[in-house]
Amino acid sequence: MSSHPDMTITPELLLHGYSVGIFPMAERQDDPELFWVDPRRRGILPLDGFHISRSLARRMRRADYQATIDADFPGVVLACADRHETWINATIFDLYRQLNAMGRAHSLEIRDDDGLIGAVFGVMIGAAFFGESMVSPRRDGSKIALAHLVDHLNRAGFQLFDTQFITPHLTRLGAIEISRADYRRRLEQALQKEGRFLETPLETDPYSVIQRNTHTS
Repeated sequence: MSSHPDMTITPELLLHGYSVGIFPMAERQDDPELFWVDPRRRGILPLDGFHISRSLARRMRRADYQATIDADFPGVVLACADRHETWINATIFDLYRQLNAMGRAHSLEIRDDDGLIGAVFGVMIGAAFFGESMVSPRRDGSKIALAHLVDHLNRAGFQLFDTQFITPHLTRLGAIEISRADYRRRLEQALQKEGRFLETPLETDPYSVIQRNTHTS
C-alpha cells in the first residue's frame, strides 16, 4: 500500500481520486487528517461470482425483512463508523453525505420490524461501484445486504464492484484479490460505461435475488 499526503479534499476531488484508483482514509475517527490509499493488491467482488451459501439462502427465504436504497444514508455511515476502530472521521462523513446529495454515494439497508439488520454503502462512478463499508447489527445482515446489492448492480449494468481490501468474510462470498495493474484496467473499462443505480428498481423479493444468482451451493 502507498499513501499520498493530505490536501483539502472536496467531493469533486474525492471522485477524481476514485477514478484513478485511490481512496481516502483517516487513521482513526478523531484524527482530522486524511490520506490517500493506493493498495498494491486490490479486493473486488466479481459481479458474476457472488456466493450464496445454503444457510444464507435459507435465511433470505424467510422473507422477513425489507430492502431499501438510501432510506437513511447518514445513519448507515454513522453505524459503519460506530466501532472501536474506524477510518471514518467527521471530514469523510461530511464528504460522503455531499456525494449522496449529488447522487454519487448510496446505501442499501436491510431492516425488519425491530430495526436495522445490515447495510452497505459506497460510491459510484460510471459502471464502477466502490464499496466503502458495511455493518451487520444482526447475524447475516451484511451478507443479505451484499446479496441484494450485487443483484442490483448486475441488473443496473455495473461492471466493477471494488471492495478495496479483502477479508475472510468477503472471500467466503466470492471476493478475490487482483494486482493494481489488473484493477486499473478493469476500472478504466468500467468508467467508460454508465451504471443505472437509481434508475433501476431495487429487487425486494429474496426468492428472485437467489434465483438469479447461479452460484448457490
